[in-house]
Amino acid sequence: MGQVNDVFEPSIKNIPAPAAALTRWPAPFATGPITGHVNIPGSKSTTNRALILAAIAETPSTILGTLRSRDTDLMIAALRALGTQITALDEDPESPEATSFSIVPHSFSSANVDCGLAGTIMRFIPPIAALATGVVRVDGDPQARQRPMATILDALRFLGVEIAGNTLPFTVTGCGRQGPRGGVVEIDASSSSQFISGLLLAGARYQEGLTVRHIGKQLPSLPHIEMTIEMIRQAGGQVKYSPGIHEWQVLPGKLQGREWIIEPDLSNATPFLAAAAVTGGTVSIPNWPATTTQPGAAIVDILQNMGCAVSLAAGTLTVTGPAAGELTGVELDMGNIGELTPTVAALATLASTPSRLSGIAHLRGHETDRLAALSAEINAIGGNCTELPEGLLIQPTAALHGGIWHSYADHRMATAGAIIGLKVNGIQIEDVETTAKTLPGFVNMWQELVARG
Repeated sequence: MGQVNDVFEPSIKNIPAPAAALTRWPAPFATGPITGHVNIPGSKSTTNRALILAAIAETPSTILGTLRSRDTDLMIAALRALGTQITALDEDPESPEATSFSIVPHSFSSANVDCGLAGTIMRFIPPIAALATGVVRVDGDPQARQRPMATILDALRFLGVEIAGNTLPFTVTGCGRQGPRGGVVEIDASSSSQFISGLLLAGARYQEGLTVRHIGKQLPSLPHIEMTIEMIRQAGGQVKYSPGIHEWQVLPGKLQGREWIIEPDLSNATPFLAAAAVTGGTVSIPNWPATTTQPGAAIVDILQNMGCAVSLAAGTLTVTGPAAGELTGVELDMGNIGELTPTVAALATLASTPSRLSGIAHLRGHETDRLAALSAEINAIGGNCTELPEGLLIQPTAALHGGIWHSYADHRMATAGAIIGLKVNGIQIEDVETTAKTLPGFVNMWQELVARG
């Protein structure tokens, strides 16, 4: 891969401080190939977009296959606080595992919103809060107060919405049911595509619609914007995209309620597929969509490039790892699939040749600074990971050993540690329950898969 001449020199502020005195989970060590089927719950990204679109539609909706996790439960609570009627349709509507919901939209009013650590809540709620009559107060976990927010809040200010604050906590004084006037707004969404998605989701409800122009140099996670556009269109909205200038126009109009069927969360599936890859086993995921806008689908090509055999038959994706888990490294621009970085970094740590993951500087503004966190944790267990200005260089080493793997309250950091723990005995993951953010029950699912293998 050539000589590294662009090494990023992290300062103390770039490396998040691990939380103290959190429970440590001994990651299961695989004594042989792992084999099994794993059923993956619904997609967080599509669940939270469907909830937003249903809440601002003109007619009721139903959502089937809803993911139940901290992020989605907080979105449901936020929309209920604003005035949306959301009712579980399952046999036991009070069950925390209910996945079928009726959504009846109502005018929004003053509310207090807890977004936890969820980017889809802190970036999607402000544009629809502009439709409220009254003041909407938004806050979240202490760590969430470090996440970038000024881009979308300044955009709303430009559109005439009264906003107090530039990070969590902040308040939005709504413009009433008629919404802001709308128009054209220019933003630099280099740090998160969620800024664009959040504005587009609400745009049809603004008086003149909304045109969003991205003026930054890079635009990460474009598939998530494509997901947003497709779902707006499914709800009856009209969206025009000019790719040459990165401009999106949402025409004003009424969105319609509909039945939303949520696909499995393909990004949440990737650690389980990685288990097959690193142990030379075979893992199958049923209900894998033939076509999808989910970025997680990119794991198929990545695993093939690392030496795995992959097949999709009758809706079931099956991955078989190379003999003895001898993976090869990859050189990837992950700008559009940044959420897969922790899984791929874990695979790369166990690979037999170097990997360079690039195009992911925006991950510094996720649940934690994921580049700094991954580099720190991989190196702490004897790995060889170099943090670059916009990515990671991971080289093979025989010196990997057990130790504490800090999660930084980041669900994908925790699952990355679990992958490495399959091949490195003695990995202890701090606060593995942070995986409940998007995949409650991960620990049981993981332990059962390893035990079957």
